[in-house]
Amino acid sequence: MKPLANADLLKSPTLIKISALLLLTVASFYLGKHWSNDSYHQLLFFSSSSSATSGTSIPKISISPNSNKTFNLSAIIPSNHTTTQPPNPIPIPSESNPPPPPPIQSFGIVDENGAMSDDFEVGEVENVEDWGNQTETVESESDGESKPNRFRIKKFGMCPESMREYIPCLDNADAIKKLESTERGEKFERHCLEKGNGLNCLVPPPRGYRQPIPWPRSRDEVWFSNVPHTRLVEDKGGQNWISRDTKDKNKFKFPGGGTQFIHGADQYLDQISKMVSDITFGKHIRVAMDVGCGVASFGAYLLSRDVLTMSVAPKDVHENQIQFALERGVPAMAAAFATRRLLYPSQAFDLIHCSRCRINWTRDDGILLLEINRMLRAGGYFAWAAQPVYKHEAALEEQWTEMLNLTTSLCWKLVQKEGYIAIWQKPLNNTCYLSREAGTKQPLCDESDDPDNVWYTSLKPCISRIPENGYGGNVPSWPDRLHTPPDRLQTITFDSYIARKELFKAESKFWNEIIGSYIRSMKWKKMKLRNVMDMKAGFGGFAAALNDHKLDCWVLNVVPISGPNTLPVIYDRGLLGVMHDWCEPFDTYPRTYDFLHASGLFSVERKRCEMSTILLEMDRILRPGGRAYIRDSIDVMDEIQEITKAMGWQTSLRDTSEGPHASYRILTCEKRLLKA
Repeated sequence: MKPLANADLLKSPTLIKISALLLLTVASFYLGKHWSNDSYHQLLFFSSSSSATSGTSIPKISISPNSNKTFNLSAIIPSNHTTTQPPNPIPIPSESNPPPPPPIQSFGIVDENGAMSDDFEVGEVENVEDWGNQTETVESESDGESKPNRFRIKKFGMCPESMREYIPCLDNADAIKKLESTERGEKFERHCLEKGNGLNCLVPPPRGYRQPIPWPRSRDEVWFSNVPHTRLVEDKGGQNWISRDTKDKNKFKFPGGGTQFIHGADQYLDQISKMVSDITFGKHIRVAMDVGCGVASFGAYLLSRDVLTMSVAPKDVHENQIQFALERGVPAMAAAFATRRLLYPSQAFDLIHCSRCRINWTRDDGILLLEINRMLRAGGYFAWAAQPVYKHEAALEEQWTEMLNLTTSLCWKLVQKEGYIAIWQKPLNNTCYLSREAGTKQPLCDESDDPDNVWYTSLKPCISRIPENGYGGNVPSWPDRLHTPPDRLQTITFDSYIARKELFKAESKFWNEIIGSYIRSMKWKKMKLRNVMDMKAGFGGFAAALNDHKLDCWVLNVVPISGPNTLPVIYDRGLLGVMHDWCEPFDTYPRTYDFLHASGLFSVERKRCEMSTILLEMDRILRPGGRAYIRDSIDVMDEIQEITKAMGWQTSLRDTSEGPHASYRILTCEKRLLKA
């Protein structure tokens, strides 16, 4: 091939194309840099129009009319303006999608290795200063021309300091003064104010109140400032009930002893279980009662053996013993053996214990022991530790003889007597009762008597019958009994369109799923749940779910008198419960529960009393920093929110797992520490 000459190379089409491309690139770079200096000098608009002749779309380019103008935007931007990113959409809180819990703040002592020391304490609950003791009201609009304007509470004031441990139905001094007699303990029973005249202020905490020491440490020590009373230390310190910490005067210590077991409850419990082989704690024995419990060390040490104990004592000279028990995190209630039935069902307890409980069981032909017999499960045990058991003084020997005669007439069998403890067993059926001689004292109650009717019911001088079908006496061992539908399920009076066992199982499944979602989404296992109350317990499904999910707490299942009496079922499951009317105050000290659960309560009880009556009582018994979950119909939520706001609670309304169109909502509440 012949090579190209220089002149021919310059005329080559390829070289011309390359040169044109380079020139265009340089021009584009120059123009782009020029236009990007300060702002765009002109904007190009692309549009299209249709040709009238061809109907085709012809693209056009036009220049913005503001192309030769400049604008100073800084003049219209505020000087304190900061550029922010648009917020992310906030999901609607619900049962399955709640807002994240606030970060947990920990305050304590860290050693040189970075580990928390044994003296670690949780930070104090939030204080709200200057809440005031004046109740504030505002005028609300009238519902119509015929009705005058009403006043609603904007803020409830604090009660006087003298009411910081006020139990309304046990501290009604005016009613107690009017009693015709007090020799049988009538002054320790409930004497409530008339409905409508209840609490209308917030019970204050003692000065220096602190967030309670968490379980299990609270079994052995509590803050002095939370229960600032030293009388029990002075009266019972030598019996190892309670002592003031010699190193830290801010704490009470509980050595674990009692009047009759000064060497400790564990050794005492071992002795009882060795005396009767059938007393297997945590299996055959699941639910117990401790009568005249002191500071509840008997029940406190049974918890580690998988036994729930209802510790009961009156509000008497041993002041604040029930308050100490609850501050420790142990189940307890103020209750007295006097003239009325206690608020527990028949055949409730597998074991009832009395150690120097200061009760004369043989008075009035044994009417108080007949009440023990009513509450004791068929085949259950009564353990009595007292001086007549082991001392040989004439007066005490006479008391022992009277006790033997009484228990024999009740067909109880003395199964063991060792040292200072005597243990009897109740029969499994009525055979012994029916074989007694005619006219024997302590007759069988009439068949018409309902042994589970306990609300303001007088004691009966008769032996409660054991059901012929064996209901109540043949419960499985723990833990099988928790989810086994009990026989007494069939005795509950209520309308049911499906089998009761199916209702029982459905309730358990429902609460198990709900609690599971709370644990996953709301981190319930990090909450300080110890003393829990279910205010409308049904069959006890909520408490059973907490047990299944291994939350380290106990639940008092309250059965309102406005609904069916499910208490026998609750006890047959191995749980604790009590009968109550929520239009009246509850028999416990202020600040004794960490968590209150109310499902479907207010939509029922508002027909009987003001919702503020119930909510003020909830505030009284809830600890500062404690929480309440109210699950109820939409039509009661506005009023509940208004009242809780007036009580200083922090609340959040959220959907249930059924979604925003469901007829129910959940109000989560937290009680703050208020000061006048």
